[in-house]
This record gives sequence, C-alpha cells and structure tokens, in this order.
Amino acid sequence: MRIRTVDMNRRQFFKVAGVGLAGSSLAALGMAPTAAFADQVRHFKLAHTVETRNTCPYCSVGCGLIMYSMGDRAKNVAQNIIHIEGDADHPVNRGTLCPKGAGLLDFIHSPNRLKYPEVRKPGSNEWTRISWDEALGRIATLMKEDRDANFIATNDQGQTVNRWLTTGFLAASASSNETGYLTHKIARSLGLLAFDNQARV
Repeated sequence: MRIRTVDMNRRQFFKVAGVGLAGSSLAALGMAPTAAFADQVRHFKLAHTVETRNTCPYCSVGCGLIMYSMGDRAKNVAQNIIHIEGDADHPVNRGTLCPKGAGLLDFIHSPNRLKYPEVRKPGSNEWTRISWDEALGRIATLMKEDRDANFIATNDQGQTVNRWLTTGFLAASASSNETGYLTHKIARSLGLLAFDNQARV
C-alpha cells in the first residue's frame, strides 16, 4: 500500500489552515454564503445611462473616452456624468487612460471649473461673466480691428506676403484630422504666422 504525501512548505500550510479555519468559523456562526447573498441583487450602475464618446482634453495624444451620464435625454434635463472610462475601440489609447485622464470625473465636477466665458476689461481687476454670443462677437471684433490696423500686404521689395504678425492662434490638438485641417486653413487664410498647438503640427 502506497501513501501519497503532499509537498507543502510552512507558508503554504498556514495559508491552507487559515482558510479552513475561517470557513469553518463562518459556518459555525450560521453564515452560509449561498443563503446570505441569495436575495441580494447588485444592479449594474451603468444600466440606465447614456453613453457618449469624446476626446480627452488634457494633452496632445487625443485619447478616446466613453462618458456615462444619467438622464432621460429630455430637452430641459441636465445630464449628470457619473462614470468615465477609456474607449477600447479608439485607435489611439485602446481603452487605456493616464492618471490625468482617469481622474476626469473629478475635473468635471470640480467647483473651480470654469464653465462660462469671462472678460476682464481694460483698467479692471475683476472678471465679468458674459454670454457665448457676446464672447464670440468680441473676439471677432477685436481680431478684425487688429488685422485692419496691422496687416502687411507687401514687403519692402514690393512682393506680396499677406502677413498678420500682431495676433497669434493657439489651437487644441485633441480633435479630428478634419477639424485640424479646417483650423489650419482658416488661420493661414487670415495671414497668421504665429500658429501652434500642443502637438506642434
């Protein structure tokens, strides 16, 4: 008759003994896991959410995001974003996010987040909230005034240059190729030479 022995070191023995002791103690106290958790139903927290794909706003990598918000999509109902994760179908990040991207939910719900355009008028030390229409109109007016006053059509040799050197354009690179192409064409058509974004493209 052969007796089969189990090779086990001291650490493994204490692990097995500890698990057995814990299980027998719970059973002795009347806690059977099957019975205890049979009536408990865990609801999937994203079951009734609206899924929206977006791009991370932080750096020039342009990682894809999936944002989950609560709400019924009614016209006057504000969506409340409750979860953000990486988009596994996005070709840039394939579902992964860096620590900044993973913390976007705190950024969105931060009380210090700027949600509206503000302007600090000359001579003032305070920022005043304005509407989006007023902000875009103000930007367009100031750009036109500066371009009309400082546009250079020809250089000293009489060559056509069409330069506008007193205003620059800083764009965000976390956008599609089509958006970047249109932004570049608009900036260059105005004569802007100072044109840049995070990705240096």
